[in-house]
Amino acid sequence: MTVPFITIEGPIGVGKTSLSNAVSSHFTYHLLKEIVDENPFLGKFYENISEWSFQTEMFFLCNRYKQLTDIKHYLAGEQKPVVADYHIFKNLIFAKRTLQPTEYEKYEAIYKILTADMPVPNMVVYLHASVDTLMKRIAKRGREFEKNITREYMEQLAADYHEFIQHFVKMHPEIPVIQLNGDEIDFVENEADLQNVLQIIEDKLKQRSIQ
Repeated sequence: MTVPFITIEGPIGVGKTSLSNAVSSHFTYHLLKEIVDENPFLGKFYENISEWSFQTEMFFLCNRYKQLTDIKHYLAGEQKPVVADYHIFKNLIFAKRTLQPTEYEKYEAIYKILTADMPVPNMVVYLHASVDTLMKRIAKRGREFEKNITREYMEQLAADYHEFIQHFVKMHPEIPVIQLNGDEIDFVENEADLQNVLQIIEDKLKQRSIQ
């Protein structure tokens, strides 16, 4: 029986961490949260993307590599299920948009080396929403370094995510992908919506015998 390793992904502000916390609590899974606030380059990145993109993306890549390396024992010896509020593939989404071609080529080579033997999620929950909804949620949570995020940047990011997830579904048919529209549900403010999402995940786990 496969030990569950669920990853929750989607654009900035879509609710990845909130849903990951809920899944962790409901199913008693180990929670893997990406480190965002600790990135010393992030504030500078949103002020000048071209100047600080490589440093920002390398910090995230190295940090996520360390986190995923650390959870190997949860999925092996201890057989401990895991839910993460990110998938390592997001690094390529952001890097491809922000890095210069020569920088991206170097970055992609490092990415492939580091991820060659990483644990691979066996289920993806993909959250998406309109740019209006994403911008409202970003403003609501009030992170200082996110105040410089522009609507244009979010439009590009949402489009990049949509394109990437469609490619992911085609390339990895063995990995179930649950796609949820954040404009139609609000699992943060609406308990009924949250319970419905948790039930969808539970049904998929049983269907795939990942439990």
